[in-house]
Amino acid sequence: MCRSDINEDFKYRREGEKMSELFISVLTLILLLVSVPFLIHRRKRHGITGFKTLLTPICFYSVAVVQLIAIWLDAKGLWMWLVMMSLLVAGAYFTKYMEVIKEV
Repeated sequence: MCRSDINEDFKYRREGEKMSELFISVLTLILLLVSVPFLIHRRKRHGITGFKTLLTPICFYSVAVVQLIAIWLDAKGLWMWLVMMSLLVAGAYFTKYMEVIKEV
């Protein structure tokens, strides 16, 4: 295998990564844009108010936004992982403020 073959292989692999990053970004944006209004509608329908009950969804949506920023800026390093893990732990901690919805 000569040097030009290795460079060609790397070029095609990098194009495949860009396509998968684009697909993940578009899918994540679509899901975020659909799920936020759904969350708002569900909270209104069940009469849930207050900021503390929103902390868990805010943390989990922030994980998706941080991941999008990491993909777009090609910053998939230790600091992004620390931010994401901190948001996940905070989201798990704030579940104690969520109200239990009783379906009748």
